[in-house]
Amino acid sequence: MKPSTAAPAPSRLGWLDALRGLAALAVAMHHFGLVNLIPHAAREPHYLDLGLFGVMLFFLVSGYIIPASLERRGDVRAFWAGRFFRIYPAVAVTVVVSLLILPRDFAVVQGFAFDHPLLSLAANGLMLQDMMGLPSAIGVLWSLTYEMIFYYFVTALFVLGWHRRSAPIAIGFAAFALVLGSWLAVGTLSTDLTSIRHLVTACGIVVLMAMVCIGTARPDLVRWGALLLGGLGLTLILLNSRSSAFETMMIFATMFAGTVLYRLEHGQIDRLPAILCCVFVTVCGVASGYFYDRGTTTWKTWTDSWMAFSFAYLAAWAVFAVGMLLRRRRFPRWLSGLGAISFSVYLLHGPLDFFTGWQLSGHAPLVGWKERGLLLVAYLAALVVLAYLSYRLVEIPFQNLGRTVMKAVNRRFPAPAAPRPRVDGRAEPPAEAAARSAPVLSGQD
Repeated sequence: MKPSTAAPAPSRLGWLDALRGLAALAVAMHHFGLVNLIPHAAREPHYLDLGLFGVMLFFLVSGYIIPASLERRGDVRAFWAGRFFRIYPAVAVTVVVSLLILPRDFAVVQGFAFDHPLLSLAANGLMLQDMMGLPSAIGVLWSLTYEMIFYYFVTALFVLGWHRRSAPIAIGFAAFALVLGSWLAVGTLSTDLTSIRHLVTACGIVVLMAMVCIGTARPDLVRWGALLLGGLGLTLILLNSRSSAFETMMIFATMFAGTVLYRLEHGQIDRLPAILCCVFVTVCGVASGYFYDRGTTTWKTWTDSWMAFSFAYLAAWAVFAVGMLLRRRRFPRWLSGLGAISFSVYLLHGPLDFFTGWQLSGHAPLVGWKERGLLLVAYLAALVVLAYLSYRLVEIPFQNLGRTVMKAVNRRFPAPAAPRPRVDGRAEPPAEAAARSAPVLSGQD
């Protein structure tokens, strides 16, 4: 018998890795100033913000993956341990290395961190700085605040048994953005440095208490901790968002809509409600950008016009939809590989931008297309190499360490036997409970 020559089946998550890689590349190219290298593209940021496109695509992917990760584990303590070892080491290494390498005149770390190091460390350590009236240590870390609060919401919904209500939650956030997009005042809890200190301290106490409760793995205390996190997240987005209300609410609508698409693929929601939900969220995103992203509001969304926001948002949905339609096909290995290192690409491209500016300072500007093109190629090559090293030397070892730590914790402090999970107040069907024992989506979740 001849050996089979059929190509192996495409990875079940290859399409998500490809989307992550594309999102990371879009953000990096936006901050590098790709449009400056393209003839007649000077007006492009006015019509489509490439950075916002990449971030919204990231949020869709997170919405698709993160709740599934928690639900498949069924273990809130393990979920949060995984989040910690997945995110914090890479962020900490990036910030520390940036501080060590870049001179103050070309520092990627925000000036506030130098003037108020402890306050900045506390806020960024909680990863809630964008809801506390404080700048992120590195600019791109703003999006991690929204990711963190999304984890809070997902955890609270899970312990309440409301995690299958993704569609009405997404619709609610989107409707809020559309109808009340300019209604909420921003920064009401952080009016001056004293109030910011109080807010950071209060949030730190709440988060610490919540994590202690979750760390016990006792069902009653885990519930307390999860509800504390959910309540804190809701308070911050309603009272102290940095950006305008419409963008804040659309970010969470987008992530929960990503969860709806996961539920659709896995038969947890009917097709019609899922499609209606996603169409509604998309329309609200485009329309709320048109209504509210004007005048001084563009300073908060970091866009040039309402078109830059709305068209970028629509493009993110379009690309995600195409990726999902092609999910059973094989994607280019380079794009899937870029997705694997996408978190490090996202973190490192800013420091590399500043390093490049430092190295080019004092030299004549690059005016020729050849010189600019060579700079772009060198930048991309350096970024990929650095991100790969970060992935291999920081991300993977610390994720492995997290698994080792959790095995030791579970042996020393085993979780009490929990009742069968509940969904909307009803015991989870045995078939669905069995499905949760399937492997977690990915090491990248």
